[in-house]
Amino acid sequence: MAWYILYFTLYFGAMIGVAWYYFFKIKTYEDYMISSWSTGFWRITGTIISTNAGAAVFIGWVGLGFTVGLSGFVQFAMVAYIFSLILVIFFAKPLRRQKLFTLADLFTSRFGGKAGIIPSILSAFIYSVPTLALQLIGMSTVFTIAFDWNQATGMIVGTVLILAFSILGGLPATIITDAVQSILILLGLIVLSVTIVMHVGGFGALIENTEWEFLSPINVDGISGTLLYALSVGPFYLVWQSTWQRIFAAKDEKTALRAGITGHVIVMVISFLPFLIGVSARQFVDLSMEQDLVFSYVTNELLPAPVAGLIFVALLAALMTGATSFNLQGASNLTRDMYQVLFNPKASNKQLLRVSRITVIFITLLGLGAAFFITNINDAYRWALMVNGVMLVFPFLAIMFWPRVTKKGAITSMLGSLIVVLIYPYLGLPFDQALVGYTLSFLLVVIVSLLTKHDASEVPMAAIKYKLDDYRKGE
Repeated sequence: MAWYILYFTLYFGAMIGVAWYYFFKIKTYEDYMISSWSTGFWRITGTIISTNAGAAVFIGWVGLGFTVGLSGFVQFAMVAYIFSLILVIFFAKPLRRQKLFTLADLFTSRFGGKAGIIPSILSAFIYSVPTLALQLIGMSTVFTIAFDWNQATGMIVGTVLILAFSILGGLPATIITDAVQSILILLGLIVLSVTIVMHVGGFGALIENTEWEFLSPINVDGISGTLLYALSVGPFYLVWQSTWQRIFAAKDEKTALRAGITGHVIVMVISFLPFLIGVSARQFVDLSMEQDLVFSYVTNELLPAPVAGLIFVALLAALMTGATSFNLQGASNLTRDMYQVLFNPKASNKQLLRVSRITVIFITLLGLGAAFFITNINDAYRWALMVNGVMLVFPFLAIMFWPRVTKKGAITSMLGSLIVVLIYPYLGLPFDQALVGYTLSFLLVVIVSLLTKHDASEVPMAAIKYKLDDYRKGE
């Protein structure tokens, strides 16, 4: 325990120190929320790695590998980063050109008025809150293993630490610590992967002693089951605001593209390691163990305290930076897309900065409340991805490519698909929920747009080619 106390004290001390430094350096809302659109290649690359390696990677994906095997990598991790790369390769430059803060800003730039409120609510409450809760659950798991705390104590302590870091340092502190912590995360996953494979006798013994269903890239439901699972996860990453924020924060379009590709290729490769750890754990861990506990159990059992402490610090690094990214994401939605649009359109920079910090507290406390109700990290995360993806992917693509899309078409698509997704489990229909949701979203955005006219507030241009705000301002 002494090693854990030493490592955790040094780590959190350094984190709060960095945040305190940026507290005095941050002067504007732009500094706090988007790092003034000035972040360089290595910092963007590092923050992509760290933000993508949160509770889902260290805890959820190890547990998924433990329960379903390597098919989890194909249907969850690999597809997530393929869609992330599609976003970066095809949209990083045109999105960075828009010089925005949030995903909802794009809807407001295209449709005008209050069109960004629906995607803002989605991003803040349906994604940021539950995914922040997952990070708190992950932190409490580490504290339970290291200090024998109960879950509630661990989550409350985690909340205090996250609040202190994010209120003080904002996105600039998150990005700079992400860049450093990405190295720690990579080393932690590699050390644990090598250790556990050696523990079970090497790759040859692992393959020989593992049933084929846990080595196969296709899950037990066959190719169709694997593809439908992937459909519920992958498309969301086209509209994941954490990646959008990194694109917006980049100092220029070239940096957004190059850093985005580099970061996501790296995380695609390393994301195989949690599944390898989970499959290997089946050789010696009680198969009835709750899947979200496998990572912490294996780390504590296989590694000496000094090394295990470093692995846990790597996990905490991922969880802390993931949590701060998510609460800042939600806060930016509430501040930019709701407070400024609905209540104070002429808000000063000082007012926006103050409200940003207040909404960070609000989102974080909501995340703490949600954490007490989540029982499975993978299931909760997958649900959040599916709902956000179904509602936002096709309206986003229409904004980028189709000048004919109307505000009524986009809003009808978002609201209609949300209603169907929420009531679908009670309808008893034989079709996949995500497939029905995406199909309905596509049909609604196309049909309603063709049947309606553009509002006077719209800019009927394809965002892939034009900077929308320039035309709204008549520039």
